[in-house]
Amino acid sequence: MFPFKTSIQFDRKCNQALYLQLSNQIIQLIKDQTLAPNTKLPGSRTLAEQLNVHRKIIVACYEELLQQGWIESIPKKGTFVLRNLPLLDQEKLENSVTFDMKKNTGFTFYKTSVLRERIPKKKNDFMYLNDGVSDGRLTPINEIARTYRRISAKKNVFEHLSYGSTYGNDTLRDVLVDYLNTTRGLHITKENVLITRGSQMGNWLSSQLLLRKNDIVVVGNTNYDSADSTFLNQQAKLERVLVDDNGLVTDEIEKLCKRQQIEAVYVTSHHHHPTTVTLSAKRRIHLLNLAKQYNFAIIEDDYDYDFNYNHAPILPLASHDTNGNVVYIGSICKTVAPVFRIGYLIASKEFVDESSKLRGIVDRQGDALLELTFADFIKSGDLDRHIRKVMKIYKQRRDLFCKLLKDELNDVFQFEIPKGGLAVWAKLNSNYSWKTLSEVAKIYKLDIGEWQRYDNAKLKHNCIRIGFASNNEEEIYELINRLKKTMGEVVRKNTLNSVS
Repeated sequence: MFPFKTSIQFDRKCNQALYLQLSNQIIQLIKDQTLAPNTKLPGSRTLAEQLNVHRKIIVACYEELLQQGWIESIPKKGTFVLRNLPLLDQEKLENSVTFDMKKNTGFTFYKTSVLRERIPKKKNDFMYLNDGVSDGRLTPINEIARTYRRISAKKNVFEHLSYGSTYGNDTLRDVLVDYLNTTRGLHITKENVLITRGSQMGNWLSSQLLLRKNDIVVVGNTNYDSADSTFLNQQAKLERVLVDDNGLVTDEIEKLCKRQQIEAVYVTSHHHHPTTVTLSAKRRIHLLNLAKQYNFAIIEDDYDYDFNYNHAPILPLASHDTNGNVVYIGSICKTVAPVFRIGYLIASKEFVDESSKLRGIVDRQGDALLELTFADFIKSGDLDRHIRKVMKIYKQRRDLFCKLLKDELNDVFQFEIPKGGLAVWAKLNSNYSWKTLSEVAKIYKLDIGEWQRYDNAKLKHNCIRIGFASNNEEEIYELINRLKKTMGEVVRKNTLNSVS
């Protein structure tokens, strides 16, 4: 008889039920052929005594194994490992090399060379330079949770628990029509709206529909690296144009149009990513005229329209588009909190229709209850109230951060106070490098982050984005303090090296 007593071990501190622990171990014994097909298993009483557990655990385990098809029960004979079980073709354990399923793959697949890992690797007590994100602690989570519970308690809630439209929840689409027409000056109807899981999905859908191998998309010589990766992953070619204090230099785009076919121009018009500059009115008109003349798409990623400190927000290009050239992309998650994956793609009906078909094969639909919650959140005015509240806080944080950066590190960083957004575009003194700064900063538990991502065009501008919005006043002081200590150590090392 097989020695179950010495082969099975229970972890009574584990949250997993004992019958599942047992069934999983028996399955593994069957899979590695320790328990061969047609092996008779002990009766439930016998095995319970051997393992010193209640008989009900054995009965539940056998029921689980029967349901999964690993064993069979033969009347008046007993319980057996399934006799015709198709076992894995594997060498005996003593002759085989250990296979690590977590690392090794038994087949070939395509690896990308243009995408990077985006898993935050955070350590306790470390501070992190981000590229400008909202502060989750300011999220009106109680109001959102209360609305979610109220919607979930409605009698018709079950209508929203099945498959829905690939366009997104109709109620949210209707609400966004009114909201975007009012706040962004758009002139849209529901058929122009596709709900996405954030702006990055909108960029991906657009690239899939607009670009094929070797197609040309125009971006800034400094540009949002995730957009670059999205287009490159589609095997498109990036043509980079100058970005100055007035945004993309559209005269350079016109020169490109005269030489070759352009499929799309990607623009973050409100606050260029990463430099934070705003595309001027003259260039907006020029770009729209070029799109109409040369029949290319404008992918307008309006990622932080809501955050303006010195003036009212400038209306997007989409508000002036009369020819259907603009694909307008935005999100709610960047305004409220990144965890709420709700965004939108606004375009002509035929483009939205195709986007919906494509969305349906990668992400069948969004979270209908969450979309209904945010429809209510917007319609009730809660979103506007939240924006007004955090705007005051973020402006105070911007002012404090910029003041401290200037007062404490003026000889190290050059920057302009941003008129909007959640980050500063800071240039490091040419005597220093971000590589060295990043290495030394770890001594003071400061993580500079992926500074290389801000210079995909290899301009060697020595600039990065430093977010201020996610840190409160105390944290801003501490961040500047750690930056100051880091620079002090860098200067000390440079001095020692020059002497030696």
